[in-house]
Amino acid sequence: MNIKNYLALFFFSSVCFAAKSQTIIPIETKDNAVVLQVDSSKNVSLIYLGHKLGNAAEYKEVSGMYRQAEDYTGVLNAAYTPAGSRNLVEPAIEVTHADGNNSLDLRYVSHNVKDLGNQISLLSVVLKDPVYNFAVTLYYKSYFNENVVEQWSSIKHSEKGNILLRKYASANLHLKGKGYWLNQYHGDWAKEMRPEESKLTHGIKTLDTKLGTRANIFQPSVFMVSIDQPATEDEGTVLLGSLEWSGNFRTDLEIDNQDNLRIISGINNYASTYTLKPNEDFVTPAFLYTLSTHGKGEASRNLQRWARNYKLLDGKGERLTLLNNWEATFFDFNESKLSALFKDTKNLGVDLFLLDDGWFANKYPRNSDHAGLGDWQENKQKLPNGISSLVAEAEQNGVKFGIWVEPEMVNPKSELYEKHPDWVVKQPKREEYYYRNQLVLDLTNPKVQDFVFGVVDGLFTKNPKLAYIKWDCNAVIYNAYSATLKNQSHFYIEYVRGLYKVLQRIREKYPKVPMMLCSGGGGRVDYGALQYFTEFWPSDNTDPMERIFIQWQYSYFYPAITSANHVTDWGKQPIKFRTDVAMMGKLGFDIVVSHLTGNDLKFCQEAIQTYNGIKAVIWHGDQYRLANPDESSVASMFYINQEKTSGVIFNYLVNNRYAENSKLPIRLKGLIADKQYRITEINLFPGTKSSLSSLKVFTGDFLMRVGFNPDVNASRTSVILKVEEAH
Repeated sequence: MNIKNYLALFFFSSVCFAAKSQTIIPIETKDNAVVLQVDSSKNVSLIYLGHKLGNAAEYKEVSGMYRQAEDYTGVLNAAYTPAGSRNLVEPAIEVTHADGNNSLDLRYVSHNVKDLGNQISLLSVVLKDPVYNFAVTLYYKSYFNENVVEQWSSIKHSEKGNILLRKYASANLHLKGKGYWLNQYHGDWAKEMRPEESKLTHGIKTLDTKLGTRANIFQPSVFMVSIDQPATEDEGTVLLGSLEWSGNFRTDLEIDNQDNLRIISGINNYASTYTLKPNEDFVTPAFLYTLSTHGKGEASRNLQRWARNYKLLDGKGERLTLLNNWEATFFDFNESKLSALFKDTKNLGVDLFLLDDGWFANKYPRNSDHAGLGDWQENKQKLPNGISSLVAEAEQNGVKFGIWVEPEMVNPKSELYEKHPDWVVKQPKREEYYYRNQLVLDLTNPKVQDFVFGVVDGLFTKNPKLAYIKWDCNAVIYNAYSATLKNQSHFYIEYVRGLYKVLQRIREKYPKVPMMLCSGGGGRVDYGALQYFTEFWPSDNTDPMERIFIQWQYSYFYPAITSANHVTDWGKQPIKFRTDVAMMGKLGFDIVVSHLTGNDLKFCQEAIQTYNGIKAVIWHGDQYRLANPDESSVASMFYINQEKTSGVIFNYLVNNRYAENSKLPIRLKGLIADKQYRITEINLFPGTKSSLSSLKVFTGDFLMRVGFNPDVNASRTSVILKVEEAH
C-alpha cells in the first residue's frame, strides 16, 4: 500500500490513503467509523458505517468482502445520490438545470479536514457535475468522545440561469446487515411519542410531516434503526437519527435490491421546489446520528452527552423550578389572585412564578382561546398596573417572574388581524380554516419577524427583571400562502428560516434568559429549535402514569435537563407519585397550592428541598433505563454522576392488577464493580417510614449482577432511592 495522503487530528481521525486507484476517507470517533471511498471514476461511496477498526488501513478491504447482487447503477451506496443519470433508487438530490435538463452526476473534486478544537472535527467533501457548473459540498462534523456525527450539504451553481432544486437531503447513509428494524414514533395531542417497531421490508418507508409548524405532533422526526436483529437496552447495533429542523421533514428508509438499507433525510420537498439563483448557497439543516454496538441505552447516552456539551442552550447550567398558574386559574385571574399565588410560590419553595395565557388584549380580551391572540398589550381589566407591577411584587415575595407568549399566532378576532390581514398565512381565494381558533403569522415576511421579535423584546425592555419565557406554538399551517413572498414554493422553508432569524435575534440580545419550547406538548421538539431554548414541554398530558411512558421515550433522544415536568391534578395518583415522576427532569408545579392538605403541602416543600440536592445528578448525569414500563409491572430509571459515586433511582408501579409488585430485584447499571455502595430511600411522605434498610452496603458487582429490590407494591407505588459510594 502506498500512502498518498495522511490526515489525522488528535481528537478525530480522518485518514486518506490510495489503494488500487481508490481513495479511502475514514471518519472516526472514539468507537465508530463512517468510511467514504473515492473510486477511479471519482464516484464517492459510503462503504462502511459501524464500529471502527483497529487498523484504519484495512477499510480498503471492506468492499471486497461482500458478494451481493449486482449493482447495476454503480451508485447504490453513493455518499449523496443524484437523480436523473444512472441512478435507479431514491435520490438525495434532484435538480432541473437552467437549460431544462433533469439529470445530475456528482464526482469527487477534493476533501478537507478542519480541527475545530474541543475534540470536534469537520470533514468537507466537494462534489461537482462534470458537465454542468453545479457543485455539492458534503459536511461531516464529528464529535469524537460522544460518537455523534452531524451531516449536512451545501448546494451551489454558476449556471446561466436559475435551477430548480426538487429534492435536497441533508444526509444519505448506507447500511449493511442481515435485516433492519425501525423504531418510529407517532402521536397526537396528549398522546406524544408512542413507539412502533417493525422490520423494514423492500421498498421505501417514509417518515415525514407536512404541518409546516409544530411539525412533530403526529410524526416525530426522531427514529432508531436496529441492524441484524432488534436491539435491546444493552445489546445490539442501533442507530439513532434525527433532523435538526423545526418544519416539514422527510426521512426515506429504502432497502435496495442488494438488501442494503439506504437512509435519506432532510427538509421535506413537499410543495417546496426551491429556485436556486446562480452563486446562491443553499445549506441544508444537519442530520444528526449516533451508532451504538451495545444497545439503545449507550446510543441515548451518547446523544444526551452531546446535547448537554454542545447543542443545548446552557446545557451544563442550572434550571429554575416554578409554579404555573394555568391549572389554578385558567383565563380567570386578576392582580389580587396573582398576589396570592406569589405567596403560594414562596411558600411552596420554588424559584419562579409563571403567568400563563390570558394576560393580554383589550379590544378583544383574552378570556378564552377564541380572541386576543396577537394583541400583546396588558389587559387593563385584569392587570390595571401592568406586568411591571407583577414582576416587582413577585420579587418582593422572594421569587422570580416569568410569562407565557405565543407570538407566531393570531386569532382572527384581534386588532392585529384587523390591521394586518396580509401578515397572516392564508390563501386569498380560500375559506379560512382554524386550528385552535387561530391562524399562523407569516414569518417569511421581515415585518412579521420584526413584530414577533418585538413581542419578546418589548416585554424585556419594559420589565428587565423578567426571568423566564414560555414560548407556545399551537397552530399548524393550513392554506399555505404568503402575501409578500414572490415564490410560494419557498414558503415552508422560508417560514422556518424566519423563525430562526427571530430566535437568533432574541438570543443575541438576551443570551441567558431561560425559555421553554412549548407547542401544545411535544409538537416542535428538535435540536434545530433547542439550541435557542433551555427546555421543552413534552406533553400537555401530565397524568403521571402517562408521563412515565412519554418521558421514557423522549429520554432516548433528549437529556433530562430539557424535559419540563410539572406536578398537576391530572390522574388519580397521590401527590407523592405525581411529584416523583416530575422530578425525573426539570421540576415544576401547576397545582392549587392553597387546596393542598397539610401533609401534602409539607411533602411538596420537602420534595423540592430533596430535589435541589439531587437535581445535578438528574440533569448532568448518565441515564440508565433499568425496568421498562412496557415490559414490566415496574418502571425503573437510574441517573448517576460521571464519577460513579452518587446516583438516584426512580421506581414506579405501573400495573394496578392484584398483588403486582417488584417481584424481582432490579439490576443496576453504570456502577464500578469493586466500589461499595449504600442505598437509601428518600422523598418519603410525612409520617411514613421506609421498608428498606440503609445499613447494608453492596458492591457495584452485586448490584449489577443480582440487583436491589425497591419493594414497590400497591401501598408503595413510587419509591426513590439514593445511591452513594460508601466510605
